[in-house]
Amino acid sequence: MRHSRRLALGASILASLAIVGTAGGGAIVTAQEQPTIIVGSDDFYESALVAEIYAQALEANDFTVQRDGLRIGARPVRLEAFQSGAINLMPEYVGFGLEFFTRGTDATEEIAAIETSGNAETDAASLQQVLDLLGFDGSVLGISTGQDTNAAVVRPETAEQYGLATMSDLAAVQDELTFGLPPECEANAPCRGALEGSYGITWPPQSLLPVAPCSPDMALALEGAAVDVAWMCSTQPVIGQNGWIVLEDDLETQPPGNLVPVISNSVVAEVDGGADAIAAILDPISAELSTDVLTQLGIRVAVDQEDIDDVAEEFLAGLAG
Repeated sequence: MRHSRRLALGASILASLAIVGTAGGGAIVTAQEQPTIIVGSDDFYESALVAEIYAQALEANDFTVQRDGLRIGARPVRLEAFQSGAINLMPEYVGFGLEFFTRGTDATEEIAAIETSGNAETDAASLQQVLDLLGFDGSVLGISTGQDTNAAVVRPETAEQYGLATMSDLAAVQDELTFGLPPECEANAPCRGALEGSYGITWPPQSLLPVAPCSPDMALALEGAAVDVAWMCSTQPVIGQNGWIVLEDDLETQPPGNLVPVISNSVVAEVDGGADAIAAILDPISAELSTDVLTQLGIRVAVDQEDIDDVAEEFLAGLAG
């Protein structure tokens, strides 16, 4: 259930936007004049939860928020919705978002020359650079302190049977393993690019089961031995709960997975105070989203099956308190 969202967030950690300044002629700019924010997310629990946190924080500062794009789909679908204006605020995983553009088949030579650095702040700046070069209508705000990245996960008995400790160990035994990979892996540089280009996994793997990323289905597939190698999100709590083994990304193929809000420039232009006003609300939230916090929130949503609305509201209430 969704309780009252008029929490005391602005009073304690966020810059209140109830009255944000004066316009030409000294007129007061009120909340009623702020644009409507349409929030979107990828189709898995963590992305949807972070988007809901953004939504509630904005509502607490008197923005009108719509949730038409929550769980809208994988990154290509989400970005298409953003470009069309169907959504105008979304969480992005900074290094993965950057590589989506720079390693994509449509990347220009100038964009392809921009590489992930392994540093989240640097990659956030590079992501903004790429968006600007593409004429993409987005402003990148502050990144989260924690991150969620791709993880190749195996059961302990599989690791022992095949001597698996690193992702490099997979190549020699790849034809004896069933890989659980997201459907979008084929067009994704950190997924297929890493497996095929860096680790020598034949594409497609001889035995492949397409499974939605970061999903309960992926965890169930690994638990039930439908797959032997599962491509999971590193903060998925089921990994630690089941004692599964995360293979070391020994060639360091995965970019930073810090979360960052991306908001439409068209919307920002309608907000008094612009991107700074939105950042005053969302940046303090990003500062509190450590890897441990993301994992603990994930336990509540993905394991305990609590409503995302309630988990987001209690997280924000904790910050305000």
